[in-house]
Amino acid sequence: MELKVSNAAKSFGKKALFQGLNFTLKQGEVLGLFGRNGSGKSTLLKMIFGVTKADAIRLEVGEQTVAPKDIIPKRLIAYLPQERFVPKRMLVRDMIAMCHQDEATLDKIFYSPGITKMETQRCGQLSEGQLKYLEILLIAYLDHPFLMLDEPFSMIDPLYKDLIKELITGLKTTKGILLTDHYYDDVLQIADRSYLLHEGAIREVQGEEELRKEGYLPGKR
Repeated sequence: MELKVSNAAKSFGKKALFQGLNFTLKQGEVLGLFGRNGSGKSTLLKMIFGVTKADAIRLEVGEQTVAPKDIIPKRLIAYLPQERFVPKRMLVRDMIAMCHQDEATLDKIFYSPGITKMETQRCGQLSEGQLKYLEILLIAYLDHPFLMLDEPFSMIDPLYKDLIKELITGLKTTKGILLTDHYYDDVLQIADRSYLLHEGAIREVQGEEELRKEGYLPGKR
């Protein structure tokens, strides 16, 4: 199955953030999205998910055209925003049980590395890395065919970065995964393809060298 995004456009007042963006995401691949602060990466993800109104956008999932407002009720895309969403006072184990009822899925989450050490803690007691890892697990094991992750690697220690990379790599056998993060090395390690959002346009890029050539990264190290 393929998610096709066409003619995505967004302006704020008289200032156009981007216009006519087109790209595809297939099940079985990880797609990296790069762009400097203010380029519109998070806005684009929120438009696709239907929580930010687009000036224009066309979404096709498989052979079906889908309105952004139907993405959530039709359970087509799971989305990790930058903002934390779990209630701070809720126990980790109760949060997991609230989000998932299927026994096989519960087993996958409870037996994921590191969860046994935190399941009796309140979500507000977790470190930033633990919290982000938990939220990704909660979202990743939903049965949606596509997954979008906004900055999954930011501000967390290497242990949880590695756990998240392993999780994403395993999930791509059944999902199409779009992720964006300023930690470009982490994204490039697991991305099958990459796009750069720059000056209101989007184009496919090939690895670190081309990101430097396009000015997203500084010159050679």
